Amino acid sequence: RMKWFFFLCVCCIGINTYAQKSKVVLVIDPGHGGKDHGHLAHFKNNKPEKTLNLEIAQKLGKYITENLSNVEVHFTRQTDTYSSLDARVEFMNNMKADYVISIHCNGSANPKVYGTETHIHDFKSKKSYHLAREIEQQFKQRAARHSRGIKDGKDRGHSIQLLKYTEMPTVLVECGFLSNQAEANYLSSVYGQEIIASAIFRAFRTFVKKQHPAIDFEAAKPKLGEKVYRVQIMSSIELIKKDPSFTKLGVPVEAVEVNSQSMYKYKYYAGSFSTKKEASEMAEKARKNGFPDAFVVLLE
Repeated sequence: RMKWFFFLCVCCIGINTYAQKSKVVLVIDPGHGGKDHGHLAHFKNNKPEKTLNLEIAQKLGKYITENLSNVEVHFTRQTDTYSSLDARVEFMNNMKADYVISIHCNGSANPKVYGTETHIHDFKSKKSYHLAREIEQQFKQRAARHSRGIKDGKDRGHSIQLLKYTEMPTVLVECGFLSNQAEANYLSSVYGQEIIASAIFRAFRTFVKKQHPAIDFEAAKPKLGEKVYRVQIMSSIELIKKDPSFTKLGVPVEAVEVNSQSMYKYKYYAGSFSTKKEASEMAEKARKNGFPDAFVVLLE
């Protein structure tokens, strides 16, 4: 009887700990760095892989911290520094991260090869596979990139240390081929990096909401002053004064100019609400009416 009592207590503690989880820890790993250049730039005015990995990773981290609450983001590096694979794996495991996204760029002896790939250890890693699938779907369907699909150890013919020895779901994203001139130019541009980073962000957002339905990822951080909830429905490079889709929402849509280094210069907000419930209902309506990325934000 005592043995069964102890077993039930342990199980209850485990279940209760899982139920009380209030945030997700994500490690973003910009591959290579320092003396490890990764793939070198093949063409004039392009950047080496280590630089592109860091720039894309930083943009991804910014999208996540600005648009998702209850996600704690850590980087394996934030400057051009070298860190061994052993050190990276140790950092991720010690951080007790829930997920890892490693950012890389590809290369080939054939300059005609191009496209994105997302790597996992093997297809038994179900959560890694689901995240990889979301990323490649975003690349293909929303970012208009050529997806070469999801690759595992059998496809590669070898394992990858970062994927094999991390203790949490981990994906390694190959954002494109630096040996293909058109793709190298794209990845070296701010525009290309933002498209790639935003695609990975959208994939992670979809994935993490499915995995953790009890966590409110749209909950805004506390601010002083009156709470006003708004629904951001889109961003754009050029100002859009009128769009027929706006009228479907039944509320005023305001364009706000953004003062940032991002390529997107305008954000569009539908309505203004005093409660999060009202704003969430509008966000759901917007998603059903042509704005799939609509989300709730809290403004003062």
